[in-house]
Amino acid sequence: MGELSKLPNIGKVVEEQLNQVGITTVDQLIDLGSKEAWLRIKAIDKSACINRLQGIEGAIQGVKKKDLPEDVKKDLSEFYQTHK
Repeated sequence: MGELSKLPNIGKVVEEQLNQVGITTVDQLIDLGSKEAWLRIKAIDKSACINRLQGIEGAIQGVKKKDLPEDVKKDLSEFYQTHK
């Protein structure tokens, strides 16, 4: 496994999906942001859900997804509802 799996919430499967969509470094993930990264994964995996989106955001922020601030969770939920 690579450097992405060292982030919170990023296991082998999500790391492999991120790599498949051209995201191979932490800097790339941060630059793209969780929403764009999730949209790219959604394009190859229709089962990508809100938990994956929150997990990616948590990885970017360096926290477990359950520890994301409520306003961030709300924003991600609204984004997810318009893109699921």
